Amino acid sequence: MHTMLTYVTDSDLRVALRLRSWLPPGWFRIWMIAATRLGDGWLWASAGLGLLLAGEPHRRVLLAAALAAALANATIVLVKPRLRRPRPCELRPQTTFGVAPPDMFAFDEFSFPSGHSLNAFTVATLLGLQFPFLAPSLILAAGSIATSRVVMGLHFLSDVVAGALIGMVIGSGVYWVLLN
Repeated sequence: MHTMLTYVTDSDLRVALRLRSWLPPGWFRIWMIAATRLGDGWLWASAGLGLLLAGEPHRRVLLAAALAAALANATIVLVKPRLRRPRPCELRPQTTFGVAPPDMFAFDEFSFPSGHSLNAFTVATLLGLQFPFLAPSLILAAGSIATSRVVMGLHFLSDVVAGALIGMVIGSGVYWVLLN
């Protein structure tokens, strides 16, 4: 187990260092900044508002999404302070995007797992299962949010992979229990 964790950590550092020295094209930088900002909650709040305005048939979906998001956030609050993994931008600042580590809220000071990725994949999975015609757009949005966190130096690759996997488990679990 120790060998595997060492391998993942070493791989994460190599990816973070390569990304740090990469100068992406302007359109890609804009996309990554926008994806991170949408992942701050704006996209999912908008989806919730859309479900609320859609009326009674969608209120159950809204309640399920709210429960799934609450479970995702509870996971973040419980796991991050226990693992205490530093962010890549704390080890070596990312200058391409001009981002600093996030405000040091007690639950969000650390890197593992990525809260943006966990929330994005939780809600995207639940909504994608409920509304399959939206699934490609939701996957693109969640994937963009997760990618932005790595590219901008705010998370290691394994942080976002773990966040995405946990989010898919929570989103699909809530869907199967409450909506299916």
